Amino acid sequence: MGGILRDKKAYLVFLVPGIAFYLFAVFYPIIDSVRLSFVEWGGIGPEEFVGLDNYIDMFTDHVFYESFFNNIIYLVIVVAMQLLIGLLFAVLLTYMNKNVSLVKTLYYVPCIITTVAVGQMFRSMYATEPMGLFNIVLNAVGLEGLVRSWLADVNTVLAAVSIPEGWRFTGMYMVIYYAALISIDPEVSEAAEIDGANAWQTLWKVKIPMIKPVIVLSLTMCITGALRGFDIPYLLTNGGPGNASELMSTYMYKQAFASNKFGYGSAIAVFIIIESILAVVVLRLISGRKKD
Repeated sequence: MGGILRDKKAYLVFLVPGIAFYLFAVFYPIIDSVRLSFVEWGGIGPEEFVGLDNYIDMFTDHVFYESFFNNIIYLVIVVAMQLLIGLLFAVLLTYMNKNVSLVKTLYYVPCIITTVAVGQMFRSMYATEPMGLFNIVLNAVGLEGLVRSWLADVNTVLAAVSIPEGWRFTGMYMVIYYAALISIDPEVSEAAEIDGANAWQTLWKVKIPMIKPVIVLSLTMCITGALRGFDIPYLLTNGGPGNASELMSTYMYKQAFASNKFGYGSAIAVFIIIESILAVVVLRLISGRKKD
């Protein structure tokens, strides 16, 4: 009995600091954002309770809708790059016999590079004066007609701000998938080969289903991260030109900290939180239904 009590005390020693930090750094700001979404406040002075006015303004704001649909496109590009390319590289890595650690390290490096450095690198790659890497490659392969200022063109800017975020964390998901793939018992693959399955069938019919929980977890992380995407789009274009690359997070920031509409900005923040929760719930329901 004494040992059990001591074990419980040990659990608390490790759990309490983490729970306290979560409550202070995550839970409290969420609750306070909900509270602020019902008031009108410019950052100083008294707050004025306005009920649902901020939410009514939000759902009648055409810029909000534009940022919402931009966010969906941003999410699709980021998820496709991080998960599909990450999975492809992880599969290829399982066939390597040498320098595996070196390759993993090189692909993981972008995850630890500062956001400002990533943004500046892609800004120079997209540039036309002087010619950036993307335009140099297009010229070299005879596609001069596609050369443009990628961050100033309303037709390309959204994809241009999405690609850096997708590229940045592809290596992280590659490492996650690689760890899951090599954890599969080799006897499973051998049994599939004995049954006549080729390499593609073994991968698609055996290995991928076995790492499904990891895929669902990665997809959850990626979707919630993309819905909260802010830093690189803000650094590269600040939502421009016009509102062509405006995301919900950048619009929320502008309303709260540039226009001093903290109540309206908080309403957008609450919408982002609810949207992220709903996305996770739907994903879990779909994955659970397929499992059944």
